[in-house]
Amino acid sequence: MDAVKHQRLPRQLITQTSLRNTVTALTATQASTNAILHLLAIAREAGVDFDIDIFDEISRTTPVIGDLKPGGQYLAKDLYEAGGSALVGKRLKAAGRIEDAPTITGRSMFAEIDASTETEGQKVVLDFGAPIKSRGGYGILYGDLAPEGCVAKLAGHGALQFSGPARVFESEEDCFAVVEKNGSQKGDVIIIRNEGPAGGPGMREMLAVTAALVGQGLIDDVALITDGRFSGASYGFVIGHVAPEAAHGGPIAFIEDGDIISIDVETREINVAADLKPRAKNWTPPKPNYPSGAYAKYAALVGSASKGALTSFPFSTERNNK
Repeated sequence: MDAVKHQRLPRQLITQTSLRNTVTALTATQASTNAILHLLAIAREAGVDFDIDIFDEISRTTPVIGDLKPGGQYLAKDLYEAGGSALVGKRLKAAGRIEDAPTITGRSMFAEIDASTETEGQKVVLDFGAPIKSRGGYGILYGDLAPEGCVAKLAGHGALQFSGPARVFESEEDCFAVVEKNGSQKGDVIIIRNEGPAGGPGMREMLAVTAALVGQGLIDDVALITDGRFSGASYGFVIGHVAPEAAHGGPIAFIEDGDIISIDVETREINVAADLKPRAKNWTPPKPNYPSGAYAKYAALVGSASKGALTSFPFSTERNNK
């Protein structure tokens, strides 16, 4: 009510500076890749020019200082008890990695950070002088498989390259049915398609598959690629948000079993050693999971994940105007 009274409005708070501050904090704590979708959508709805490549830029230059699951030891509860998000902000401010900005409270962010207290002896948030990892947990890749980009989640492992034969599945359920029966092998590049914003519809999280691979001890020995999403609890060599998605005729729709997929986070590339053009000629869109109703309306309107998967008119129709 105080914010309403003093007219502290969302568009005054959502700026290039505040968004970059947010990405830096998320990167330093290996936060969920879902944050990329959320922030892209928020920025575009607020009319702020904010590109997906900013996540890669900041991730490359921001070490990880939050020892948080799934890649680390501690939970959100432990972070709260250690000093909360303000403690992360305190480290970022001291290192000169964020800029001051207004907040919903009416005080500046630096004022809020300075008023916070760090719990003595806490081990959840480290110093930049001794980080957990030298780079953050996001990578934005492009290539044959993702002309509009995709998101690599790097939490929980240090590998930046992977190459192997594709194992293609048309849905999460199809993939899980094979994986739970120990049907995956070391070196596989598991591809789950038709789970994107329009294809799902709704871009489901592939948590069941990653959980099964963890249980089988394979999560560090396979790569998993999807036009859907991953849960914040997922870890391993996982790549999501592949765009264009399969339902929109993206290259992921034309991958076949055995195609060699090469991933290089350092060079920001994700490619397939196959000629996809002949396959694309005979392709027809998959039958929608919901031919009518609210889900069908959503699937018809939603745009690319690389732009926040919005259903707002200017963004959802970009792909139809090319």
